[in-house]
Amino acid sequence: MADLAREVRSKNAGPFWVTMEVFLRDAGGYRVAADETFLNERVIAGLYRVDEGSVRIFRIPSLNVVKISFPRPVGQGSVRDRDMHAGQHHVPLARLVVPAGRSTGPGGTP
Repeated sequence: MADLAREVRSKNAGPFWVTMEVFLRDAGGYRVAADETFLNERVIAGLYRVDEGSVRIFRIPSLNVVKISFPRPVGQGSVRDRDMHAGQHHVPLARLVVPAGRSTGPGGTP
């Protein structure tokens, strides 16, 4: 996914939620990332070990952005919190492999 994106980031959305944003380089990359057969609640639930029903995905075509939110595994600042600001949660999403055959269009990657 990182190859399609200008930036992939994560942050707190309050003490009990994480939000991740994928800023795609262009409309072609957005089409790949926004495709519900590629990136959906089931995929995010598997990557982050959260309940599929709790995942929220917002696709914003006018900005070439996909935004994803889900409950934090533990509350922010709790004894078991390993990432106080949720700043590292984006890594599994950024490393998500785009399946062969998905095209961003002329001149794009992959």
